[in-house]
Amino acid sequence: MKNFINLKDIPAKDLRKIITDAKKRKNLRKKLNILEVDKGAPLKGKLLIQMFEKSSLRTRLSFYLAIKQLGGGTLTLRSNELHLGQGGESVADTAKILSTYGDGFMLRTDNDKKVENFAKYLSIPVINGLSPSSHPTQVLSDVFTVEEIKEKPISKLNICWIGDSNNVLNSLIAASVKFSFKLSIGCPKKFEPGKEVRAWVKKNNKKIYIYNDVKKAVSGADVIFSDKVISLNDKVNKKKKIKAFKNFKINKKLMKLSNNAIFLHCLPRGDEVSEDVFLGKKSHVWQQALNRVHVQKSILLYCFRKLR
Repeated sequence: MKNFINLKDIPAKDLRKIITDAKKRKNLRKKLNILEVDKGAPLKGKLLIQMFEKSSLRTRLSFYLAIKQLGGGTLTLRSNELHLGQGGESVADTAKILSTYGDGFMLRTDNDKKVENFAKYLSIPVINGLSPSSHPTQVLSDVFTVEEIKEKPISKLNICWIGDSNNVLNSLIAASVKFSFKLSIGCPKKFEPGKEVRAWVKKNNKKIYIYNDVKKAVSGADVIFSDKVISLNDKVNKKKKIKAFKNFKINKKLMKLSNNAIFLHCLPRGDEVSEDVFLGKKSHVWQQALNRVHVQKSILLYCFRKLR
């Protein structure tokens, strides 16, 4: 049994193995319909239990299809429908029940500690479908997408992030260490990555490049990532934050300063990107979203120790 909680805690060779497997599986599905099962049905009879404490579209759909295509099934729960959500049952007791009924547990939560507690008490694999400080399944899929489009290892590319320092960026920073790619970050001074994240990068003898000038950040970039400036549960002065990011909007003029970069966005989008860039030829956001299915299949196989 293996958990998939934070990219920084997973060996680089295992992350590369997941991406390699996902590439093979995607190629093998070219002539299959959405709900047709992969050859050999490697997770036949397995049940993935999903629990969502935050809204979800891509994570919910992609994990549903991922386990289905591997021959297993899924059951989706909402925490407010459980005794746990009402404060009437402990995480430990809930974990015991989940471990009795299911084979794997995917959690999307607004509490990092809850992921850790479930990992402590579950006797089945736990997958972090998103937490306040991490979005590992999204970013590993993004690495897959970059390499698929650019047709070269991500270590040979310059990656740029324009936007807030959030859970997606935290995982992208972890990926930059694991896959050894150059990462430039463009954001206002007040919204730079935290000390803990930067200390971890330094501890691993790596470096990230932070710019408060968006033009400098995108210079030489092969890939430009972005995310919504105002997240769903962002507890900040929204007007002030939007004002702080007014010069960090990704438009065609900014894209021209890059190295013919492609544009990626984890969705949902906001005003951080212009319509002509988001829907333009350099944007691959729909391919990026679909690839979640393929990579999460390989993540599931990794967690169940069935990765080829």
